[in-house]
Amino acid sequence: MEKKWTAVIKPKKKLLDLNLKETFKYRDLIWLFVARDFKTRYKQTILGPLWFIIQPLMASVIHTLVFGQIAGLSTDGVPQFLFYLAGSITWGLFSGALTATSNTFVSNAGVFGKVYFPRLTTPIATSITQIFNFLIQFAIFGGTALVFFFLPDEHFRVTWVAALTPILVIQLALLGLGFGIIISSLTTKYRDLQVLVGFGVQLWMYITPIVYTSNELIVDGVVSKLYVAMMLNPVSSIVELFKYGWLGAGSTPWLFWGISWVTTFVVLIFGILIFNKIEKNFMDTV
Repeated sequence: MEKKWTAVIKPKKKLLDLNLKETFKYRDLIWLFVARDFKTRYKQTILGPLWFIIQPLMASVIHTLVFGQIAGLSTDGVPQFLFYLAGSITWGLFSGALTATSNTFVSNAGVFGKVYFPRLTTPIATSITQIFNFLIQFAIFGGTALVFFFLPDEHFRVTWVAALTPILVIQLALLGLGFGIIISSLTTKYRDLQVLVGFGVQLWMYITPIVYTSNELIVDGVVSKLYVAMMLNPVSSIVELFKYGWLGAGSTPWLFWGISWVTTFVVLIFGILIFNKIEKNFMDTV
């Protein structure tokens, strides 16, 4: 009697042989990786998961003091702390997904060398973890917004654009995932990139309207070249829409958001392709 195998493991011969269906079959493993990331990240820390809350609050306090009080940057009439908190949690989602997935091959080399499973499950799990982190921080943002809402002389408004928040969150996670797996694929051979990632992400933040509004680059209704250059940054339009939706600050750059989606898909597809190619022989270089 001929035996029927429940699973067949075979090498990938083509660059486009992604087999995403197989990755979906391992969705239970993805959730196990998500749980692992939560447990190991703050396992030996005193405050543990409280760092999810402390980090954006500390960043917002520093931004308020440096950019709000000292530099005097405009926040479009929105309470400074609330404005910077909105920027901190959105940027934290993107930068967290990018930074964490950029170490996929190096940090999981021990597991990859012992047992087979679709390697793409690990960066996907990392991005999902960052989304959960964002949800915790978003709850803090919502509570802070309620406090400011009832304070005298503090004004902001919630617009219908806030309904797009789930889409914006998913896009930020996908964008971070795409850039992250590209970097993780390259770092298997060029370890120097690991050193540059932190610096590059920090520099990227300053060309994204996190601590300022895009309206500062629009003079008398005339859009400057600097504004266009900044909004071509795929993260900028997402952050702007989030701030406009929940605070009424900034603008609604729909055209640039469309361009951002195109960039997101291109980066994600390219990242998966190069990841698929590198995973064949990454153990020889890690």
